[in-house]
Amino acid sequence: MPAEWEPHAGTWFTWPRPDGISFPDKYETVPPVFAEMIRHLVQVEQVNINVWDAGMEATVRETLTKLKVPLARVHFHHFPAYEPWCRDHGPIFLKREHQGAMERAIVDWGYNAWGGKYPDYDLDDAIPQHIAKLRNLPIFTPGIVLEGGSIDVNGRGTLLTTESCLLNSNRNPQLSQKEIFHYLRDYFGVSEVIWLNEGIVGDDTDGHIDDIARFINPTTVVAAVEDDLDDANYPALQENLKRLRMARNESGHLLRVVKLPMPGLVEHQGQRLPASYANFYIANGIVLLPTYRRKNDALAREILQREMPDHRVIPIDATELIWGLGSFHCLTQQEPA
Repeated sequence: MPAEWEPHAGTWFTWPRPDGISFPDKYETVPPVFAEMIRHLVQVEQVNINVWDAGMEATVRETLTKLKVPLARVHFHHFPAYEPWCRDHGPIFLKREHQGAMERAIVDWGYNAWGGKYPDYDLDDAIPQHIAKLRNLPIFTPGIVLEGGSIDVNGRGTLLTTESCLLNSNRNPQLSQKEIFHYLRDYFGVSEVIWLNEGIVGDDTDGHIDDIARFINPTTVVAAVEDDLDDANYPALQENLKRLRMARNESGHLLRVVKLPMPGLVEHQGQRLPASYANFYIANGIVLLPTYRRKNDALAREILQREMPDHRVIPIDATELIWGLGSFHCLTQQEPA
């Protein structure tokens, strides 16, 4: 699996349905956030959007046009899914060099709506099959449950994940940690797996890695940290930071660990939401950074811009979006060039 910062052919989305369950009573605030993401992405790569049918495509086209998004590089596909979290139900692309040519393939992990938390996910689970057929790519089916947001790779042989998610009994209760490692090794092409502890409060995925720690180059990880000792996220993020500082990559070297602040408490209707700056998305030459109208927004951008000088870090307000319990990385899936 290539690292996210390696060249993209495009980005995949699944457009949210008004009658979906992800954004109760706030759906109308969400399409403008999608539009802002897509406005920036089409400047650097193709954008592919899964929609329910031709009627939904027409509605989305009209929405994007009204919000002044150029559509020349936007491609619609009638691949229906119930919810928009394409990172988790979408395809994961692999690359290899074979006989002097670069080849691609897709891994189709099983998807069960984060441990069966939500009904009706069969259409979402079928998305990788549709895209493999569209692209005429070979597809590998491991036969176990794994979401794209639960792993992060450096493209050189090291993978980040959490025990709270991958070892959860609601995913693959029949498998031991060692057996899961073998699946990660065989289907992602990695040799080293770094296991962090658990995720952040409000995250209904049981601790996806893309809210807490991300590779930004083959040897550097940004780690979400909470400085407020009284914040509920403080203990878990400190434990993760400790593990990262002791972890070694595929070459046996310690990682360079850069601390990335948390935005602090973000709530809606009395519910704490899993707001994290670590849920950024890396595209061709840009980084889409979710912000939350908090004082650390500027600091998070400054840190990422300093650490990723070859990319332009673009802050986009994700305050409305996080009501769906996910942000930019959760919504996107990269297709490598």
